[in-house]
Amino acid sequence: MTSISSVPDFIESLLGNEAKDLLTHKAKVSQNMLHLPGSDFIDRVWINSDRNPQVLRSLQALYSTGRLANTGYLSILPVDQGIEHSAGASFAPNPMYFDPENIVKLAIEGGCNAVASTLGVLGIVSRKYAHKIPFIVKINHNELLNVPNGYDQIMFGDVEQAWNLGATAVGATIYFGSENSTRQIQEVSKAFKRAHELGMATILWCYLRNSAFKQDKDYHLSADLSSQANHLGVTIEADIIKQKMPENNNGYGAVAKAIGTSYGKTHEKVYTELTTDHPIDLTRYQVLNCYCGRAGLINSGGAAGENDFASAVRTAIINKRAGGTGLISGRKAFQRPFEDGVKLFHMIQDIYLSDAVTIA
Repeated sequence: MTSISSVPDFIESLLGNEAKDLLTHKAKVSQNMLHLPGSDFIDRVWINSDRNPQVLRSLQALYSTGRLANTGYLSILPVDQGIEHSAGASFAPNPMYFDPENIVKLAIEGGCNAVASTLGVLGIVSRKYAHKIPFIVKINHNELLNVPNGYDQIMFGDVEQAWNLGATAVGATIYFGSENSTRQIQEVSKAFKRAHELGMATILWCYLRNSAFKQDKDYHLSADLSSQANHLGVTIEADIIKQKMPENNNGYGAVAKAIGTSYGKTHEKVYTELTTDHPIDLTRYQVLNCYCGRAGLINSGGAAGENDFASAVRTAIINKRAGGTGLISGRKAFQRPFEDGVKLFHMIQDIYLSDAVTIA
C-alpha cells in the first residue's frame, strides 16, 4: 500500500465548487469520539470483543487485501442485483457479467478488498478464486417474480454452504420498518451467530423499507432513521454495516406528521447538537450509531447514472471524512466497460489512500 500525499487532481475537476466545501468542512461531532480506521484496527477494536480467533482472522483478511490493504479501509464489489433487480436489468448493459467469473475478475483487477455476491455466483468459481480474494456470500435476497411484486428478504442459502465454498464473510439484508422485519431480524441474527461460530465475519445491509418513509422527501435516506437501522444491525453483531448515504434528516418527524400520530422515539439534540444539514455531519451520525465506528460503516455507491465517477468520488470523500470505513460499489462499476470499472474503483481507493483527504 502506497499513500498519496496530495489531494488527487480529479477531485476538483469532477466536483467543481463543491470540492472545497467537502474537503474543508469541520464536523459538528468531534472525531475524538470515534474509533477510526487504521492499520491496527483489528488489534485496537476487535481484539477485546467476543469474536473468536477465526473471526478475527477473517476480518484481518478483509482488511489486508487489495489496494487498500492494511489501511483500515474497505473497497468492495457487490453484485447481487441479478436477483432483486433481475439479471436482465442488471447485466444487459454489459452482458459479460452474466458470467460469474468476470465479476470476480473485476474485483481483483479493481484492487478490491473483497467481492460480495450470491451463493450461486461465488460457488461456481470458488475453487479457482476463493483463495485469491475474500468472498462475501449474500445469503438472503428479495425475489421479484411474484405478482404483484412483494418485498421480503428470504434465505436463498445457509451459512454452512458459505463456509464450505471458502467464504471469508456472509452478508444479509434486513428491511427495517417493513412488515416482515421482525422475522428477518430473527433469521439474520441466528445466521450471524452461526457464521461467527464457524469463523466468518458478518456484514449487514441495513436498509429501510416502508411506504410511510416516502413523504415530501425520501426518508429512507434520512440520517436519523437509517442510523437507527445501523444501531439495530450492530445489536445483532454485524461486524460491518452497509448503509445508503443519508440525504436528509428528521424522518421521525416527517413520518409522525404523515400518519397523524407519534412515531418512534428521538431527541431534539440529534438535530441541534449531533447533526447539521451537511452530508459529512449526517454520515457521521450514521457512524456514531455503529458503536462510534467500532463496526465499520461502508456506504453504497448507488445506481449507475450519467455522472458515476463524480458521484462515487463525492461519496468516498463524505464517507472517509465522516469516519466511515469505505465504499461498496456495484452497478456504477459493472454496468460499464471492464476498464472503466477498474478505473472507477481505483479513483475511489485513491481517496482513501490520500493523506490529504483528512477526517473532518
